[in-house]
Amino acid sequence: MNDTTLSAKETEIRGRAILVGVCTRDDDPEEVERGLDELSRLLDTAGGSTFARVTQNKDTFDPRTIIGSGKVAEIASLCENNEVGMIIFDMELSPSQIRNLEDDIGHDVHVLDRSMLILDIFALHAASAEGKVQVELAQLQYTAPRLTGRGKDMSRLGGGIGTRGPGESQLESDRRHIQRRIRALEAQLAEMDGNRRTMRATRDRSGIPRAAIVGYTNAGKSTLLNRLTDAGILAENKLFATLDPTTRQYTLPSGDKLLLTDTVGFIRKLPHHLVRAFRSTLDEAVLCDLLLIIIDASDPECRAQLECTEELLRELGAGDKPKLYVFNQCDKPEAKAQFALPDHSLLSENTVFISARTGEGMDDFLEGLQKLLHAGKSRATFVIPNARAGELNRLYAEGAAIESVDYGAENITVVAIVDDKLRGRLREFDSAPPARGEDD
Repeated sequence: MNDTTLSAKETEIRGRAILVGVCTRDDDPEEVERGLDELSRLLDTAGGSTFARVTQNKDTFDPRTIIGSGKVAEIASLCENNEVGMIIFDMELSPSQIRNLEDDIGHDVHVLDRSMLILDIFALHAASAEGKVQVELAQLQYTAPRLTGRGKDMSRLGGGIGTRGPGESQLESDRRHIQRRIRALEAQLAEMDGNRRTMRATRDRSGIPRAAIVGYTNAGKSTLLNRLTDAGILAENKLFATLDPTTRQYTLPSGDKLLLTDTVGFIRKLPHHLVRAFRSTLDEAVLCDLLLIIIDASDPECRAQLECTEELLRELGAGDKPKLYVFNQCDKPEAKAQFALPDHSLLSENTVFISARTGEGMDDFLEGLQKLLHAGKSRATFVIPNARAGELNRLYAEGAAIESVDYGAENITVVAIVDDKLRGRLREFDSAPPARGEDD
């Protein structure tokens, strides 16, 4: 056997994993199985393969190893007899639990938890400079404590799932060096965040409304933006295929302009360090004017995925934004079967069905988007004396969609789409104000 074949064999063994779930007395067994299904998809995205799935039924977690000594011995035997190089738990493990599991299982088996696997996928897909910094920071903050003091040679972190990414060499250093690296990354990220705020301010001054495309990972967000704007974003049938936000301008059939931003996908149990590191990216959802929530209508877990998405939006402070619910992949038989009943509990007034891949339902989507954009707004013409030109800045600052500005000898004439509240505040300049009570 030559070295190349051996290396390929070693890579295969390191990527072969046993997935572990624990069902306590407070857990739903079906939910535990669904979690393992998703964990298997995450592993596939990371380039690994699932050898076996093990579920332990216990009243409570074992504080030392989560699953108890008997199940650890069973897994150790599976690893030894089948050349399995990795164990992945569908939960978060403490540093001591990882150390105990690796010591008890032996055979140089690598133990990961769900968060570490997600971080690894982010490292695999990070493309921009900001994305790489965000991933490395999250890796160091989350993974470094779990990789120190484990009694194993740190040099083995040279490759494989759970170990790649720009933070690898730093994880082999002492804690002081890691902390210095974290501070340096935080400084870089703060500078990049400042640049992002400047870009946002420029967009704000344009007066063009902003819509964030959000949703569970792999729901079709990038495919939708590509269809609308030819953005050219990578759109694969993989979890977290794209990480970096992409903003494109789109003109609706009505002539209204809109800035559309594709955002990083959500997932259940999203690591908190990842949320913090990607905060500036996730703020696209917080600072937008409306949300397009994309749901994969063909996925049997679409209800749980929508609940996860809305919970994360609430945590980010974007739960009260105007929303259009976009059920994607409606051309698939699975979607048609799920939503055959017109009174389906997931449906609401602001709901449309589309196929971003084929274009089916896009007319309904654009109509729904236009309706949401204009909800509570109207077109107004303001005649502002030159001496009061600062009022024009108010229109820009408060998100009015400026259609035209005409600078005259004595007045500035502005045509804009505004909400009722702003129109009421600028009533004295309104050339055709609504009757009293209409905007109160």
